[in-house]
Amino acid sequence: MLQYLQHIDTSLFVFFNQTLANPVFDVIMPFITNKRTWFPVWLITIIMLIWKGGKRGRWAVLTALLAFALADPLASRIFKPLFHRIRPCNALEGVHLLVHKSRGLSLPSAHAANFFALATAFSYFYRRFQWLLWSVAILVAYSRVAVGVHYPFDVLAGAMLGIACGAFWIFILKKRKIQF
Repeated sequence: MLQYLQHIDTSLFVFFNQTLANPVFDVIMPFITNKRTWFPVWLITIIMLIWKGGKRGRWAVLTALLAFALADPLASRIFKPLFHRIRPCNALEGVHLLVHKSRGLSLPSAHAANFFALATAFSYFYRRFQWLLWSVAILVAYSRVAVGVHYPFDVLAGAMLGIACGAFWIFILKKRKIQF
């Protein structure tokens, strides 16, 4: 069964990474996948919500940061060593690699976990922006496959982990009946 799932995952990887590769993605995807691209966006968002967002904004920031603080180490320090999956750029021939070849492990994608944790948390507080939040999370997750460093199941697992971490902190907020 695991070999069958690996075959599906590899076939999907080849489709997304090689078949769908094009000159536009070759320029855009490394930019989208780069953490430095998003740091100023999230920093400005956090500053604006703390400064102008009132109580709701401060609770949104706290919840998002807690979700991120849970998702990132779970993905990077717990699950990656547990699953010990080699990245496709290190395991497969002919990968369309658009970024530096990482020696790190692959499952789950910490990028996907982090962005989905943030999308889950911020979407709870700002439902009218959830289309944007989820779109960014999906785009970043896809970029990890497009640039050649993750299998599709890696980003799916990362997305599920991130959603679970965001939902966990939302559950805690609801349980404590915090008003915002």
